[in-house]
Amino acid sequence: MATTEEIKALRDETGVSIMQCKRALEEAAGDVEKAKVLLRKASAAIATKKSDRELGAGVAAAYVHAGGSVVGAVVLACETDFVSKNEEFSKLAYDIAMHVAAMKPRFKTKDDVKDTDVRAAKEVFTEEAANVPAEKRDMVVQGKLDAYLKERVLLEQPFVKNGDITIRELIDTHMQKFGEKIEITRFERLSVK
Repeated sequence: MATTEEIKALRDETGVSIMQCKRALEEAAGDVEKAKVLLRKASAAIATKKSDRELGAGVAAAYVHAGGSVVGAVVLACETDFVSKNEEFSKLAYDIAMHVAAMKPRFKTKDDVKDTDVRAAKEVFTEEAANVPAEKRDMVVQGKLDAYLKERVLLEQPFVKNGDITIRELIDTHMQKFGEKIEITRFERLSVK
């Protein structure tokens, strides 16, 4: 059985409700890391259930990097004004804007990547893998392509403040916490150079 201190520590770290933290710790037999994985899986399932809900509110946030040479901006949408006016929701938008400024994503999802971009990248990776044995070449090219996309797709990128989770997992966790659909509807990175 999980102690109150363990439950509170997991709640403080994940932001998920106390009851969900308690259940996850019990299911994981007290293993905190396993409990975190269980909570991430639960967050993803909840996000899937909420995917068809309407977005009616949100917040725009911007992060200006020191010196003013880089700006990350994001519009984060949710279902209600109640959530959009929540301080933690605004902080989430700000953190994602900071991530955009730091990590330079070009696409929101893999579906946003144009076929021409994929073909061009594949050509480059195929040339790079020319010395790889033929039976392994396709696997090497696909691995390079997957890594290339992960670096450029916002929802697939590891969160700049916690590399253990992706931006998608960060949003899913907050969907679980707020009980509403949350979605990045727009993002932009501006740079002097």
